[in-house]
Amino acid sequence: MGQIITFGEVLMRLSPLGNKKFIQANTLEFYFGGTELNVGLSIANFGGSVKHITCISDDFIGDTAIAYLNKFNLDTSAIVRSNRPLGVYFLEVGAVMRSSSISYNRSHSAFSGIRPDMVDWESALENGSWFHWTGITPALTKGSFDTLREGLQLASEKGIQISADPTYRSGLWQYGVDANEALTELLHYSTLFIGGINEMNEVLGTTYGYSNEEFIEASKKLMTAFPSISKVFDKIRTSINASWHKIRARMWNGEEFRETEDLDITHIVDRIGTGDAFAAGLIYGLQQFDDYKSMEFASAACALKHTYQGDVNYATIHEVTKILEGNVSGRFTR
Repeated sequence: MGQIITFGEVLMRLSPLGNKKFIQANTLEFYFGGTELNVGLSIANFGGSVKHITCISDDFIGDTAIAYLNKFNLDTSAIVRSNRPLGVYFLEVGAVMRSSSISYNRSHSAFSGIRPDMVDWESALENGSWFHWTGITPALTKGSFDTLREGLQLASEKGIQISADPTYRSGLWQYGVDANEALTELLHYSTLFIGGINEMNEVLGTTYGYSNEEFIEASKKLMTAFPSISKVFDKIRTSINASWHKIRARMWNGEEFRETEDLDITHIVDRIGTGDAFAAGLIYGLQQFDDYKSMEFASAACALKHTYQGDVNYATIHEVTKILEGNVSGRFTR
């Protein structure tokens, strides 16, 4: 497995302990994360080689963030520094029927000021075999969109595999670029699509429903619109309440449809980063296994992430494999 390249903002998360609201709390926990970073850290935890490209604050908070990345042996050589502050978000963790709530403070962050001339993509992609991007980064600023586009163009020219998780969040696209046009342009460089019906409807301008039959039809239409995309993978979440979810996955690889069994998560410790854990498990798996086993591996990794506090999935290959073998009892390992 060659080096995996991820590009996106590093954020600090601040949250009251337990399930408290901010008005109840006097102390806060902090974690580092960010959609693409979460993917990279999870792959690194599986033993993969990962380089994360970003812009962070040139202060002791930025130093601490880099030290955290170094704990996972991430390649941080392409990180640039800025006199702007690190982006922050605030999380209140819900429970049972009370939803979790998030508020972002990233408009003037270090990453929001990134520009194409700040990243040497030729050097950054030198050892790359896979580039993963999400729809969060191009939604933030024109600079982040332009920088990502330049990286994808070069990665495509080099024949690097490119996975796209076009996560569409309407509230982020505030700088005057049409989200559909931007995502459409970036998807033309991509070879693998990680997303569901909502994401496909957004980029295709369609109204497909959620059945397996419509998922297959939407996937076929997506592959026609974007010929470079050869496979589509979708994580499906069924919410019983804020604390109890079910996870399964499905795929269309141009030849066959497959679907995994539900994994029951009856007590969620932390939901943040679970989609990123799925993407990481899939990227790692596709370089080791066939499509279906890769999807099973990704689903198990996603389920396990719900048991870790913070944005990052700390699950090891051994722990994911135990879930795949049916060991979901949570009994002591001695």
